Amino acid sequence: MARHAANTEVVITGIGTTNPLGGNTADTWAALLAGTSGVATIDAEWVQRFELPVTFAAQAAVPPSQVLPTPQLRRMDPSTQFAIIAADEAWEDAGSPEVDANRLGVVVASGIGGIQTILNAWSAMTERGVRRVLPLTVPMLMPNASAAQISVRLGAKAGAHAPTSACASGAEAIVWATELIRRGKADVVVAGGTEAAIHPMPMAAFSRMQALSKRNDDPTAASRPYDKDRDGFVMGEGAGIVVLESAEHARARGANIYAHIRGVGMSADAYDIAPPDPSGAGQEAAMRAALRDSDLTGRDIVHINAHATSTIVGDGIEAEAIARVAPDAVVCGTKSMTGHLLGGAGALESIFAVLALRERKAPPTINLENPDDGLPIDVSANHARELQAGAVMNNAFGFGGHNVAIVFSK
Repeated sequence: MARHAANTEVVITGIGTTNPLGGNTADTWAALLAGTSGVATIDAEWVQRFELPVTFAAQAAVPPSQVLPTPQLRRMDPSTQFAIIAADEAWEDAGSPEVDANRLGVVVASGIGGIQTILNAWSAMTERGVRRVLPLTVPMLMPNASAAQISVRLGAKAGAHAPTSACASGAEAIVWATELIRRGKADVVVAGGTEAAIHPMPMAAFSRMQALSKRNDDPTAASRPYDKDRDGFVMGEGAGIVVLESAEHARARGANIYAHIRGVGMSADAYDIAPPDPSGAGQEAAMRAALRDSDLTGRDIVHINAHATSTIVGDGIEAEAIARVAPDAVVCGTKSMTGHLLGGAGALESIFAVLALRERKAPPTINLENPDDGLPIDVSANHARELQAGAVMNNAFGFGGHNVAIVFSK
């Protein structure tokens, strides 16, 4: 295969996911359009044992134990289990393309990595001694474990990368995968994000930050982007993975093309380690960079899957930035249904944006009963919306001021 120029066209030919709405793409999309909440009370003894102030989360609809064989489960942190399941679906969906191993890459991210493995190993050692620590603890807890395992599984030798940028990680992985193809380093790249942090310590830590909703009496209504009564985000888990190819490679093999990655943009707030810049300047810069890369304007964007975590401050900052960049876009906040997958969110929501583009339907933003005063954007409140033809965008922002925007087109 010939090497590519920096302006090589990059397309999506495969999609896979496992998340709180479904164990595959079809089930997830149907649940999303129906406005289904994946949030529920956590059925685990540690909730009461540690007297956690938040007792609910958006747990995966299909546990990995129902999909992967036991020997694989024992060698992987749950975050990697989710990534493998999603990658297997995406690879099969792409037609299991025949590609030179040296032209096949992987970029799969996590915001936290194998945190359940770390914490469980520490508990095992302190309670039962050093001999109870699993020999594979380090390979399981590494933030790059998902990328490495997928690389091994597929024989991908063009590189296995794992960018870590908090809640922007999954989207940033897609950006770097796009650049690998654009710059001629690979013909096919498996990319996305994963997270599995529904565990007492992360739940307690986010609660102490006052970041999580405490609506324990009504979990399905807890995640409510743009609603005056929101009080924080809901922890989610799962993975989203896509197969990217150069358009040349995809067309040569007659692949089904979901969408083109028209443009990518990234920026940093350089403001604070946790809260975003109140001006929204960094978020706006990422969106405008993606538009410049696309040779499009904000008027060409018909739909945006917003970061929209349901936090008191964050939603409004992003809404104002969107209004300045793409004032006509129909905006949705799908975390109202999936919760926040942290490092997996940007990849899962990129999948949602691609499916919205393909089906010309914007998913709903559920629980939006009392919108913010003067909300400057058009939100698909509580019901899916038909979309006009045009391009779509996904936003993903993370602690530390990481901002990513991706534009997709037919």
